[in-house]
Amino acid sequence: MNVLLVEDERKIADFVCAGFREQGFSVDRCSDGTEGFERASNRSYDVIVLDIMLPGRDGLSILKGLRKAGNITPVILLTARNQLEDRIEGLSLGADDYLAKPFFVEELIARVRALLRRVSGEHQNVLAVGDLRLDLISRGITCHGQFVELTAREFNLLEYLMRCPGHVLTRTQILEHVWGYDFDPSTNVVDVCVQRIRKKIVSIGVAADAESPIESVRGVGYRMRKLP
Repeated sequence: MNVLLVEDERKIADFVCAGFREQGFSVDRCSDGTEGFERASNRSYDVIVLDIMLPGRDGLSILKGLRKAGNITPVILLTARNQLEDRIEGLSLGADDYLAKPFFVEELIARVRALLRRVSGEHQNVLAVGDLRLDLISRGITCHGQFVELTAREFNLLEYLMRCPGHVLTRTQILEHVWGYDFDPSTNVVDVCVQRIRKKIVSIGVAADAESPIESVRGVGYRMRKLP
């Protein structure tokens, strides 16, 4: 999942980014409101975490501009001014949730996950491709009662593939979605992570390695295919 964090307090931004990345999120951060609006307008994110008090363009102005332009990316507001007027104004402008400072990063992450489930209309907790099941609660893969836990990065990569079955995803797309925009595109981390996931899939008897539901597309990337 890709998160845009617009926060000018460095200590807060550092611990929020660290918390998200520990959970496998990809985080794009900036400290200026004008730059934040440009990134939110020109790049695709799953959620935007937006401070209200910012240098340059303030958070409420960013939110108003995005919604006016038809951008419906979910937004969680951060504010040190935990007053009723601020909350009402933010929600009226189209914010999906808010969190007052100081806060625990674990709560922010939990709110982001809940928000993404809600706005996507997702009522099920399992993604399925053939006999393979990806459990969004336990964050592991199962088949015929056998369970294997995934690392945060493995989970996010497999979820990305399973939500786009039949579509070829380039290594660059996967890097941007799972690792972040600032990651070296020449690295082989995608291939290494896919190999680890394939081994785990084989270990629970979903398919032989040569028949893995994760199909390599030479020179391009990977796609998820259904097993017969």
